[in-house]
Amino acid sequence: MGFGIILAIIGGIVVLGVIVLVFLGIGIYNKLTQLRERFRNAFAQIDVQLQRRFDLIPNLVETAKGYMAHERDTLEAVIAARNQAMGALQAASANPGAPGAMAQLNANEGMLSGALGRLMAVAEAYPDLKANQNMMQLTEELTTTENKVAFSRQAYNDIVTTYNTYRKTFPPVLFAGLFGHASDAEFYEIPDKEAAQTAPKVDFS
Repeated sequence: MGFGIILAIIGGIVVLGVIVLVFLGIGIYNKLTQLRERFRNAFAQIDVQLQRRFDLIPNLVETAKGYMAHERDTLEAVIAARNQAMGALQAASANPGAPGAMAQLNANEGMLSGALGRLMAVAEAYPDLKANQNMMQLTEELTTTENKVAFSRQAYNDIVTTYNTYRKTFPPVLFAGLFGHASDAEFYEIPDKEAAQTAPKVDFS
């Protein structure tokens, strides 16, 4: 076998290898992009429900204010926590899955859930407030919204798990950084789960 033929064979193998790598890279790039778009779309559903929750809270506080004049600190804490959570959601919505933004959202949502839980606990001492039709309706809507948030959060976290796992498997791990997927997407988790579950469980009927 002549030297030229050997070089041709080696060249063909190299070209074939490059072609395989290119198609492999394209497949990995497309998969990573699809998974990222999926968890971003899932986060958009969380955004919708949290915005709905934020819209309900001022009405809830205004209704409670008429009966809880001596609980000013509790009411103001809810509004302050709500405003902080809104700012964190705006940052997270601009870049869903970003570790810093999601960590801030997680922390602020935990504080908001805790503040709402304390408000609802204090409201138990005001029978007239519990019997208020507007308060009962708002609480029911808040409960429904909380449940939708929980469902959307689970869907988002499931897709993030799939994305993170795929990104770290072989061979995607070799290409992920090159394609702009250098780090895991962050989960959406409320640290204070006990407080987060307080508001939906309050019954004003």
